[in-house]
Amino acid sequence: MDVRGMRNDVLGPRIVKALESRNMEAYYVKTKEEALKKALELIPEGSSVSWGGSMSAEEIGLLDVIRSGNYEALDRDVKETRAEKQEVMHQAFQCDFFVGSTNALSEDGILVNIDGNANRVAAYAYGPENVLLIVGMNKVVKTPADAMNRARNEASPINAQRFGIATPCVSNGMCADCKSPDCICCQILITRYSKSPRRIKVILVDENLGF
Repeated sequence: MDVRGMRNDVLGPRIVKALESRNMEAYYVKTKEEALKKALELIPEGSSVSWGGSMSAEEIGLLDVIRSGNYEALDRDVKETRAEKQEVMHQAFQCDFFVGSTNALSEDGILVNIDGNANRVAAYAYGPENVLLIVGMNKVVKTPADAMNRARNEASPINAQRFGIATPCVSNGMCADCKSPDCICCQILITRYSKSPRRIKVILVDENLGF
């Protein structure tokens, strides 16, 4: 008996309603495959698509489809110089769909995201016509305060370790509220409502995705 799945099947639809109450579009699916199918239903072919380094979107196979399919992929990772990468990141603010995830999501539908360069949180807040977030149920927590705690003390240290940088959280596994030159926690975005109806679209997935 998949008791965790049973719990998520009750909790997931409730979070969908919470997100919808905040003017967002939301869906709950069981698998990565269903998440990919729903994402491709939402992104019309021919759309310009960019992203900010989302492991969750990578894990469901969405970025591979965007790169190889009938889409205009604004992909900074294929650029060689910093100037070229910066140009793509600026172009992303005009794209049809900006794909990503969230560092944490409270049960009442509030998104918390932390960023170093801030291109990701800036795009979530303003610019791209649509923001599509792929969110594993592992990122769901009880309250907005819990969401902030998860973003700072779980997601951020793991990402810093993944990047191989020299911040206190890399060595101690917890946020030290540092001012390191390598800090990836420079900007914190709390999204509690979407001013533009359905601009932010969230696909909740009953799987562990991202960090």
